[in-house]
Amino acid sequence: MRIYQSSSFTKTVKKFEKKQKFELDCEIKKIIQDPSIGSEKKGDLRGVFVLKFRIQSTLYLLSYRMLGEDIELILIGPHENYYRDLKSYLKRR
Repeated sequence: MRIYQSSSFTKTVKKFEKKQKFELDCEIKKIIQDPSIGSEKKGDLRGVFVLKFRIQSTLYLLSYRMLGEDIELILIGPHENYYRDLKSYLKRR
């Protein structure tokens, strides 16, 4: 199993502090152990899973999708305008 990161995901994670990156890594490990841990979306976002978790009292959403056996980490960010940004990112690809 391989883990792919989108360019948008990578740019956002670069801005995180060390402690935030550690907590994010723990959440990604949970996804690897059980890919269906997030909630699957419907409609335009069919096939995309979103995992909600907190880092330092801020609620973050992490979207990912399965590509066969592999996982693609698409986008991470706070809830504000998250789904709008996710839809626009997926339309560009």
